[in-house]
Amino acid sequence: MFGNRHNLGDDQSQAIAVVVPSYKVTRHILGVIAAIGSEVAAIYCVDDACPDKSGEFIETNNTDPRVRVLYNEVNQGVGGATMTGYRQAVADGMTVVVKIDGDGQMDPALLPLFVAPILNGEADYTKGNRFWDLSHISRMPLLRRVGNLGLSFLAKASSGYWSLFDPTNGYTAIHAAVAQRLPMEAISTRYFFETDLLFRLNAMQAVVQDVPMDARYGEEVSNLKISQVLGEFALKHARNFCKRIAYRYYLRDLTIASLELIAALMLLSGGVLYGGWNWIVAAGEGVSAPVGTVVLPSIAIVSGLQFLLAFLSYDIANQPRTPLHRALARLRR
Repeated sequence: MFGNRHNLGDDQSQAIAVVVPSYKVTRHILGVIAAIGSEVAAIYCVDDACPDKSGEFIETNNTDPRVRVLYNEVNQGVGGATMTGYRQAVADGMTVVVKIDGDGQMDPALLPLFVAPILNGEADYTKGNRFWDLSHISRMPLLRRVGNLGLSFLAKASSGYWSLFDPTNGYTAIHAAVAQRLPMEAISTRYFFETDLLFRLNAMQAVVQDVPMDARYGEEVSNLKISQVLGEFALKHARNFCKRIAYRYYLRDLTIASLELIAALMLLSGGVLYGGWNWIVAAGEGVSAPVGTVVLPSIAIVSGLQFLLAFLSYDIANQPRTPLHRALARLRR
């Protein structure tokens, strides 16, 4: 069905697919499709129960034979639409799946930069980073700039990919073998999709790389309102952080960092509770707290902070190094 398979130096036929979630994008979608280069074998436009009937619009007006329109009967959000495309790309035997939005804010000319690290065996997943060049950040609306800075820090902690930035960037590429192993039914399907996907990739020990790109905004209005999702995102990040720590340091492995975290929690909680209780008692009696009840919790808190910093240092350095899709390829042999 799809003819553009390219030999990229390793004697394997590599097929690149593009997934385009198509929801209220009839003004831009044809231009996006036209800008996708010949290196791409298949383009999956996913009509996510669009009220503007984006799928029918594409089928009526598109002339590119690589395009196939997929339909979600119920709106599932950008994550749900993307995973619909992932499933079809895997079923069609694609090698790398790139996700580009249909609103014209992502330049398809950058696609080779996202695909190359995966085909070269350096990464399992790549994502855009609009913060790499400070001279271009001013183009980004202030609210998005501030929101992305805050969300980036939370995403670093919850996903474990401390070297990444701009977690909500939706310009991504993934090796199809890795996409096939994703627990798609468990991944958030709406605005938390990109950051939840990073958490799932870390749980699989997949290698992820940032790809520098410029911020590009037109007249489109984002449906993502930071004020509406801040609380929801904070709770989900906290949930993923706790899950990641439990999976990585206590269920799948036990390292010195595992013990450092336990020591940190015990010393910090013990120091705060013991010191706080004695302070309350002394204040209630109108006397000064004994020296011992001040020194001991202080030592415990300082020691706990040192253990916590040691744990964080280990966690930051503990990044996946070997691309997962290589191991998956060996398993298939």
